[in-house]
Parts: sequence; C-alpha cells; structure tokens
Amino acid sequence: MDEGSAGARAAAVLPSGGFVVLDTEVTPELEAEGVARDVIRVIQAARRDSGLSVGQRAKVVVRAEQSVVDAVEAHRELVAGETLAVELTTEAADVDAPSATVEAADAADVAGQEG
Repeated sequence: MDEGSAGARAAAVLPSGGFVVLDTEVTPELEAEGVARDVIRVIQAARRDSGLSVGQRAKVVVRAEQSVVDAVEAHRELVAGETLAVELTTEAADVDAPSATVEAADAADVAGQEG
C-alpha cells in the first residue's frame, strides 16, 4: 500500500484520548463482495415476490452484466448460502441492473444437496 495515499485512511480521536486509524481502501476483492451482497438483496426480493417461505430452498438464475456475474461466481458459496439456493445459475447479459428468477426447489433438488 502506498504510505503517502491520504485518501486510503481515516482517523478518529476517541473520548478516552486514544485514536483509531482505518484503512478505507476498497480493494477489488472487497468491491466484488459488495456486488455479491447487492445481488443477494436482489435474490431475496425475488424470493419474496415468488412467495417462497423463509426456509424454503430454491433454484436461482441471476442475469447480470459480466462483471456482476464474475463477482457472484467469486462469492458463489456466500450467495447460495444466504439465499438458500440449491442451484445457482448465472447468465451474462447486457442489462442495466441484475435480476433474479427464483423457483422452489423440489425434494430431489434438496436431497441432492445434502448428499
């Protein structure tokens, strides 16, 4: 990290007299995780819209531009785990915003994930 990069750090003085210095640099890895978390919110909204119950497993298809697909793939376990997806498919598309299609997983899909 460039020690002279003033924009990459923030500091605060605590009431007790101590201080905190934070590294505020957004790395490509952090940015990809943030994008993946944004897609999780899109999938959760699609789950609600499709009427899935809170604990119900699902098959999910995400359509998004390639950079978003790459972020989802890099954080596939996180996305699938947070959205209870037994099947997660990504499709690169020329779209303005990510979208998700969600359908309930049947017993065979869920059993296949447990084995």
